Amino acid sequence: MTERTVAGLRCSEVLARLSDYIDGELDAADVKQVEEHLLGCPNCERFGKNFGSMVVSLRSAPETAHRVDSELVTRLLGQLDELSHGE
Repeated sequence: MTERTVAGLRCSEVLARLSDYIDGELDAADVKQVEEHLLGCPNCERFGKNFGSMVVSLRSAPETAHRVDSELVTRLLGQLDELSHGE
């Protein structure tokens, strides 16, 4: 990827700020600058969308995780205990 400067930011600077941008931790001026860069740089825009989608998916994963049945856990721990004592 070619390093470009758009809206006063180089691509590497946008990538360094992307996580803070997604988390809403940038001030208004920085948000505007990052957004202007993303609008003017197709490579960063594409990467930013993919990165943002991944972050959203990862954040929702713990909420959708399935609980493991306690009986199953007990059985597995018992089998592991048997295997460790059998060696």
